[in-house]
Amino acid sequence: MASEKFATARFDGGMKFSARAGSGHELTMDTGVDDGGENAGFSPMELPLVAVLGCTGMDAVTILRKKRQDVTGYEMSAHGVRAETHPHVFVIIEIEHTFTGNNLEPDAARRAIELSATRYCSVGGMLHHTAVITHTVVVVDVATGTRTIAEPVVVGPEVAAVAD
Repeated sequence: MASEKFATARFDGGMKFSARAGSGHELTMDTGVDDGGENAGFSPMELPLVAVLGCTGMDAVTILRKKRQDVTGYEMSAHGVRAETHPHVFVIIEIEHTFTGNNLEPDAARRAIELSATRYCSVGGMLHHTAVITHTVVVVDVATGTRTIAEPVVVGPEVAAVAD
């Protein structure tokens, strides 16, 4: 049976909405003052970026644990560029993953991101139909401070067309 998720949202005035997930968690969505809001919460288009970070991050941590990699820290950032025409979907998403660890193997970190991007992350799986998503992987060794940058992982509509 397919997994199902549920959510509700309530209009709170201005451009603000309170949303509640089936899990019981809540968040506020709003827009900036220039667009009639109060900037009192996430904009709806920030949420896919946050979601892809969470989805990919959870995958990567799970995979690296299975590979017995000692991850002591992991930070991510995302930058999205939207199309100029409606519906203004993301067309470019750049994600930087910075892993910190003890003897953490850069190839293992890159492979974890590649597996998430190409197989496991549901959010990325939806977004890569309209956006080229580039994952940059940086590994920092705790003991030496050495920073290693792995070859980027790139997925998206143009990438798939080239592979065919």
